Amino acid sequence: MNSKVRGERSEMRPTLGILALATAVAAALLAGCSGSGRESESAPRAAETARGSVLTRQDFPAPVLTSLRASLAAYDESRNLLADDRLAGLEAAASRLATAVREAETGAADLSPRFRSVLAEAARVADSLGEAEELEAARQAFGELSRLFLVVANVDPRLLDDWHVFECPMTETFPKWMQPDSEVENPFMGQAMPGCGTPTDMQVTPPTSLPEVEAHIEHAHDGEVAYYTCSMHPSVKSDQPGTCPICSMDLVPVTREEIDTGVILMDAQRRQTIGVRTAPVKRQLVSVHIRAVGKIVYDETRLAEVTVKYKGWIGELYADATGERVRKGEPLFTLYSPELYAAQEELLTALASQSAARATSVPDRADYLVDAARKKLRLWDIEDEQIERIAESGEPLEYIPILSPVTGHVIEKSVVQGASVEPGEMLYRIAGLDKIWIEAELYESELPLVDVGQEAEVTLPYLPGRSFRGRVSFVYPYLEGESRTGRVRIELPNPRLELKPGMYANVDLREERGERLVVPEEAVLYAGPRRLVFLDLGEGRLKPQEIEVGVKSGAFYEVLSGLEEGDVVVTSGNFLVAAESRIKSATEQWQ
Repeated sequence: MNSKVRGERSEMRPTLGILALATAVAAALLAGCSGSGRESESAPRAAETARGSVLTRQDFPAPVLTSLRASLAAYDESRNLLADDRLAGLEAAASRLATAVREAETGAADLSPRFRSVLAEAARVADSLGEAEELEAARQAFGELSRLFLVVANVDPRLLDDWHVFECPMTETFPKWMQPDSEVENPFMGQAMPGCGTPTDMQVTPPTSLPEVEAHIEHAHDGEVAYYTCSMHPSVKSDQPGTCPICSMDLVPVTREEIDTGVILMDAQRRQTIGVRTAPVKRQLVSVHIRAVGKIVYDETRLAEVTVKYKGWIGELYADATGERVRKGEPLFTLYSPELYAAQEELLTALASQSAARATSVPDRADYLVDAARKKLRLWDIEDEQIERIAESGEPLEYIPILSPVTGHVIEKSVVQGASVEPGEMLYRIAGLDKIWIEAELYESELPLVDVGQEAEVTLPYLPGRSFRGRVSFVYPYLEGESRTGRVRIELPNPRLELKPGMYANVDLREERGERLVVPEEAVLYAGPRRLVFLDLGEGRLKPQEIEVGVKSGAFYEVLSGLEEGDVVVTSGNFLVAAESRIKSATEQWQ
């Protein structure tokens, strides 16, 4: 494995270098390098220790033992927090732990330099424990601390007087931990499985020699089998090959590399069996295509209501049916109103006074009366032409025609002949239908993809073969409360009145977004909030890769990050590949 791959491993992952330090401690103690004047052990004893069966017993100086016991108190405080699934307070406990271990390292000046390196490593891991932002990282650091303290406790068992050592077979970290209480409180499984654990010994078996340790570190994850498991029952784990106790299937090996990275090895025959196919990541033109259901409605800017500002009675009705077409300026009905009749007489009286004043020395003295009378009639929506006809005839109209203010169709009518009307009462509602609106409903996720001016194609199921083109004129700034959908407005001309309010229509919205990096839709897997693909690294290796996707264009997803052009991804059989990766991987991608 090259240095780049090794460098990508998490610092929180169990480190085999610690085992090398444990070996060095054993060798140093065998050599009598404690500085205490003890005689060296016999050669057979040294050989036994080098093989890792035991570590040489060594009594620590009192200051070292005191400092280490203080660090164990902080260790147990950290264990309690992790057993309760809590990170709050862990930083302070880890800080006290690191401080106590460094004090022990300072007091161990007469002991082996290799042994002091173990303490220095423990202090570093304690710092990492305090910096952990997630429980998984904190538990991995705690497992390393447990390994280190057991290495130290094997040298001087007084360190763990009256403590209990437990082992959990379910954890991916170093499986042992220590606690002063006899009742199990598992720091690795937390509240999910607080009682998982069995009593065990303090033994930590190091490799046989330092050169072997270095070689083991160099190739720690190159094909090393971590455990064997069942592909159907991943909870089954075994140190040896065999069969599943549940379904009797052969157990499959899981390597360290597969645990760390999620990379799985799959030969050509197995690929063919489960139907694995791949495709390259490429760049192509991306277009947004949104299909929505719309409803034809009236153009609200072309709606008008007919009312009067005085009390009266309907005479003759000209627009006497809903749906009837009317033109601007045409009479809708006639109306008798005592107030309107009196206003006409005021106009005629003012005109007579104006005519009489013309023969006097003050010819314009009655002009203001005429202007006031005319203005009163205009304010009551009487047209100038009607006022002029009244003035010319010299007689007030008993039933005055009420004219249509717009051209359109009567969509509401609330009067009949002879009915009385009140000021402000809605008598007619008229709509212009030569231009209509289509209001289409879109999902929240689609609204950011629509802009004003975007082209839209409209088709109606009852007009086969016909399509209408318009543009988005408005995006409503709110959502419908019940359906949680947004609306967009499309304006269309309707000269032949084919589009009738109340009809439903199919709306297609398209937008070209240019050339983008894309990946086939079937290559993308969903893992909670994450989107994953499997990269084909060659030589049978498949690696899960988290990506960020953008819009969907046909059978492709836009790729915003995580892939580069030319990468090869799995497009078929990836669910079976993902299942195998889940079984073998401890990465956070699948959590």
